Amino acid sequence: MDFSIKFTEKLQNLRTDCLIVGAYQGGKLGPRAELVDNACDGLISKILKQGDIKANLGETLLLPTAPGLKAKRVLIIGLGDGKKPLSASDTQKLFNNLYSAVLKTPSTDCAINLEHIETDGQDSDWQLSLLGQLGQYSQYQYTQTKSEKELKCKLTSITVLSPLKVGKNDQLALDKGKAIGIGSNAARELGNLPGNICTPSFLAEHAENLAKQYANLKCNVLGEKKMATLGMHSLLSVGRGSAQESKLIVLEYKGGAKNQAPVVLVGKGITFDTGGISLKPGAAMDEMKFDMCGAASVLGTMQSLAEIKPKINVIAVVAAAENMPSDCATKPGDIVTSMSGKTIEILNTDAEGRLVLCDALTYAGRFKPAAVVDVATLTGACVVALGKVATGLYANKQALADELLAAGEKALDRAWQMPLWQEYQSLLDSNFADIANIGGPHGGSITAACFLSRFTEEYEWAHLDIAGTAWHSGGNKGSTGRPVPLLTQFVLNRASA
Repeated sequence: MDFSIKFTEKLQNLRTDCLIVGAYQGGKLGPRAELVDNACDGLISKILKQGDIKANLGETLLLPTAPGLKAKRVLIIGLGDGKKPLSASDTQKLFNNLYSAVLKTPSTDCAINLEHIETDGQDSDWQLSLLGQLGQYSQYQYTQTKSEKELKCKLTSITVLSPLKVGKNDQLALDKGKAIGIGSNAARELGNLPGNICTPSFLAEHAENLAKQYANLKCNVLGEKKMATLGMHSLLSVGRGSAQESKLIVLEYKGGAKNQAPVVLVGKGITFDTGGISLKPGAAMDEMKFDMCGAASVLGTMQSLAEIKPKINVIAVVAAAENMPSDCATKPGDIVTSMSGKTIEILNTDAEGRLVLCDALTYAGRFKPAAVVDVATLTGACVVALGKVATGLYANKQALADELLAAGEKALDRAWQMPLWQEYQSLLDSNFADIANIGGPHGGSITAACFLSRFTEEYEWAHLDIAGTAWHSGGNKGSTGRPVPLLTQFVLNRASA
C-alpha cells in the first residue's frame, strides 16, 4: 500500500477513484468540502438536506458518480456535530468506517479530505499515523490455506489531502503508521496460520527471512542441543512430547549506539497447545494455534521497527515449542531445573507458557537490558478479569509500567495494571521444588506473573498477558495483531527520550 500526503486547492480537478469528503450534522460542510459541492452543482448539500445521510460520526454514503468532478465517485462521511474535538476512540471509529466503506467499492486509489478534524489531546501527526496504520491494517486478508487466493481489496494507493502546506514530518507520520500496520498484519498472519504450518521451525525461518529482508536485523536460532547445554530444561520440558523441535529465536535490531543497553522483548511461542498430559477440553481447542501470538506480536514489532528505523537497540527473544501429549511428554509432578538453576514442580502441564518464558527471561539477562517486556497468551484468568478489551500488565518497576500504560493509551492498544504483590508469592510454594508452576484456583493471572517475576529480579521487567486481546473468537475469528501498536509506541517513546 502506498501512502502519500499532498496539498491541493482544486479538489474538483483531482483524478481519483474515490474522493472522500466530510460533512457535519445539520448539513454543514467545511470550506474545502464546499468547493467540491459547488463543482458538482450542490449535489452533496442537496443529499444532506434530503436526509439521505444525517452525518452522524462515522456514517457513510457513497455517490457512485458526481458530475462536475474528475473523481469517479464520492464518499461522504459524517463528522458529527463538529462542536468539540473528537476523542481518540471516536477518531479511530471514524477512520475505520472510512476505510470499510472504501473497501466495498472497486476503487484502486482514494483521496481523503477531512478538513481540520481535531482529536482531544492529540496532534495532526498522531492523526496521520493512525490513518496510515488503520489503512494498512484494513488491507489484511487471510488467503494462505484457501484455494481462492484473489484479494477482495483492490485499493493500492491512499492520498491524504492536507488543507495546509505539507511538511516532511507529515509524510513521516503517515509512514510510521503504515509501518505499525505492516507489523500488526504480519503478526496477524502468523497467528492465523494453522499449527501444522506454523511450527517452531516455521517461526525460526520467518525470523531468519526478516533478517534477510531488512539489513538492520540480525537473527540467531538456538536448537534443542544448544538449549540443553545452556540448562534450559524448563523450556525443553514443554516440547518433549512433540515431534517438532523447540527453538529459541533471537532477532536483533541495532539502531542505537553500540554501548546502548537494549530493550528486550520476549515472546511466548507455543505454536499449538493441547495442554499436554493435562489435556484441554476439546471445545475450541483449535484456537490454541493462537497460543504463539506473543511471539507473533514481538516479531511483528521488530518488523515495524525495521521499517521506521528508530535510534535504539531492541532484541526479540522468542521461546517456541509445541505442547503435545505422548509417551515421552512431561507429566504432572515432574520436576525440572530451569536455566537460572531454580527447580520447578510441574503440577499442571497446561501451565506451559511460563515454563518456556522463564528460561527465555533468564537468557535475556545476558544482554544487560535497559528493560525487558514479555508478551504471552498466558492465562484464561486474565480474560475473566479484563475481558477482550485490555491487556493485563504487571511490572516490577512502576516507572516501566507507566511507560507501557502511556504507550498503550497513545496507540489505542490499552493495557491495565494488575497487582504484583508479595502476598501472592506464597501460593507458588512447593514441597518438592523451589517453586510450583501453578498457584491454585484463585488469582491465576497474578500467580502466573509472580512465577515469571522470580526470574527477572536482576533487571526492570514487565509482563503483558494478552490472552484476551490477541485474537477474536466466533464468526470474526482471527488474530488481532495486538499488542504490536503498544510495543512499537513504547520503543519509539524510549528512542525519542
